[in-house]
Amino acid sequence: MTYSCGMTRTPARRLAEVAKKVGVSEATVSRVLNGKPGVSDSTRDAVLTALDVLGYERPSKLRGQRARLIGLVLPEVQNPIFPALAEVIGANLAQRGFTPVLCARTAGGLSEANYVDMLLEQHASGVVFTGGNFAEAAAPHDHYRLLRARGVPVVLINALVNNLGFPCVSTDDGSAALQAFTHLSALGHERIGLVLGPEDHMPSRRKLAAFTEAAQRAGMTVAPVEHALFSLEGGQAATTRMLRQGVTGVICASDVLALGAIRAVRRAGLTVPGDVSVVGYDDSAWLNCTDPPLTTVRQPIQSMGSSAVALLVNQMESAITHPEELLFEPELVVRGSTGPAPAGESLRD
Repeated sequence: MTYSCGMTRTPARRLAEVAKKVGVSEATVSRVLNGKPGVSDSTRDAVLTALDVLGYERPSKLRGQRARLIGLVLPEVQNPIFPALAEVIGANLAQRGFTPVLCARTAGGLSEANYVDMLLEQHASGVVFTGGNFAEAAAPHDHYRLLRARGVPVVLINALVNNLGFPCVSTDDGSAALQAFTHLSALGHERIGLVLGPEDHMPSRRKLAAFTEAAQRAGMTVAPVEHALFSLEGGQAATTRMLRQGVTGVICASDVLALGAIRAVRRAGLTVPGDVSVVGYDDSAWLNCTDPPLTTVRQPIQSMGSSAVALLVNQMESAITHPEELLFEPELVVRGSTGPAPAGESLRD
């Protein structure tokens, strides 16, 4: 479902389109719009939702009522983990009678704040953010405070900055980094590096803390850390710098970064996993079909998505927001991109 707004059509056409959308008569739509009796609550809700979806303004006397629309805000669609989350959340919302409105950020497109303004105009019942500004310390956060001030139920998926006041569903980033590190260490790797997202990215900060502690416990003298944009190119550039320090294992904060790392290894004339082992994070679609299939740390998106919807509905029903964090345990999935450390370990140029 995509977002639309600002349409201008004649009243007669509006009645016809809404009636067709809901599957009722134009007379029933007219009764709802004019506040007349004789219409069931479920039909009334369906008509109001159809108005919102089709981009019509509600009659002024009905504008204070929440639509059964839920904003589903994605930070991007290039990384397959976010469309996968959207699919899970959308299905759970639909089962509860809500209509998800997909709001995907793109380069040069609408910002999160723009989408929030639109959702408020459409009287959305709630918003689920699957990543974005709330996970970035340096990003703007005023639109979250606006949602809280308006009493709109919100759930955030990913580690977040402090004091936003909304419930959060997260994967345990520290456990993810530790599982990846322990796996490479067990394979004999003593020079392991970490490729993260930007420095203000909260999940990356959690991974960094766990990685640093594990490296110190293992007594590693070389444990480089690189920050990059979450892109294939970012992973490639960061790993290229890391290879100069002789790493034989690379842990990445996303599968997309990991694919960039594999490209960097190959362009350096080395092999994966013969010379350098690579671990991703997310277990995005098709990663078992790469060459080699990617070892990664899987996020439990089914459980996370259903829990996020449950938290959202609880807010709607109780009108009380508990800013709790549900922390889900990730799972290491071993495939072909990791193997024993090479003889001599160091691959320094």
